[in-house]
Amino acid sequence: MKKGIFVKLKHLAPSAALLAVGALTLSACGGASATGEDTSGGDSGLQGTITGIGASSQKAAMDAWTADFATANSGVTVNYSPDGSGAGREQFLGGNAQFAGSDAHLDDDEAESAKEVCGPEGAYEFPVYVSPIAVAFNLKGVDSLNLSPETIAKIFKGEITNWNDKAIKADNPDAQLPDLPITAVHRADDSGTTENFAEYLKEAAGDAWDAEVDGNFPKEYGGEAAQGTDGVVQTVSDTEGAIGYADASAVGSLGQAKVKVGDQFVELTPDAASKVVDASTKVEGRGKGDLAFDLARDTTESGAYPIVLVSYHVVCSTYKDQETVDLIKAWEKFVISEEGQQSAAKSAGSAPLSADLRSQIETVIDSITVAG
Repeated sequence: MKKGIFVKLKHLAPSAALLAVGALTLSACGGASATGEDTSGGDSGLQGTITGIGASSQKAAMDAWTADFATANSGVTVNYSPDGSGAGREQFLGGNAQFAGSDAHLDDDEAESAKEVCGPEGAYEFPVYVSPIAVAFNLKGVDSLNLSPETIAKIFKGEITNWNDKAIKADNPDAQLPDLPITAVHRADDSGTTENFAEYLKEAAGDAWDAEVDGNFPKEYGGEAAQGTDGVVQTVSDTEGAIGYADASAVGSLGQAKVKVGDQFVELTPDAASKVVDASTKVEGRGKGDLAFDLARDTTESGAYPIVLVSYHVVCSTYKDQETVDLIKAWEKFVISEEGQQSAAKSAGSAPLSADLRSQIETVIDSITVAG
């Protein structure tokens, strides 16, 4: 491992600085890329370290990004601690990290607080990771399944309990649906996947889903609880007639339902997942460098798959020195580049950002400056 020259963390208190250089997981410092290629010897001339804290959903993508970034930047070290979205935003707003990873954009109070750390323009935030959530099923003899949002909601509420229910038949008039009980599997733990799944149902299924959006699945709806993504996938895999929701990269050979959008049923593909971001509107009342989105869960955009988790990077609009500005710009431009997005797709199963969104984000990154 080639040793990088650490940037002085001017925002950090002594104890936080020790945490940043000692306790955080070292994610990139030369060596091998995510594809296994030798990355030693890459030299862009950049030197220093970048500290990030945040969403665990980004961990696999971050591992790929940091490894591949070292290919051309052997003098740079990127540390990322996947302590969770809330912890990432808190530490960033406390001045204890150069960037945060978050499965939710900053709320209005956080956006205002960022001005104290980042200057009058506050923080910039933009999507870096789009993770499709599959509605996965285990149904012998059924390879393709169409489901409307209302039908999905009623299945997970326990109102539709058999696979030959008339509502499922209406979505699948040509399928041979068995007379078999449905086992609806949900996350037992507090989960960003659950929150995004529930948000989709709340917006797209209308009155069929009346629970408040939360990271915890509503206990009153019953069903089978399983711990973590692996638990959900394992339970669905082991139970004929089961259905669950999970990160698409983890469902393996399980069937994946097509979801009704407008008048068509849309198959989960990377392009379909990224389309829903392009069809969404930006959060109102934010600065020009803020690319936070209110996801269009109820979109009728042709070919858009609306059940996704979108994770952001949050950076400062200004930093105290040019060295940090140069490092952040180079790092974030790689993350959102076509190369970086393809690397994450291979390693984490994410959906690459569209060319149009990448262009918008590049403009934001270019505007990061040294504090005046």
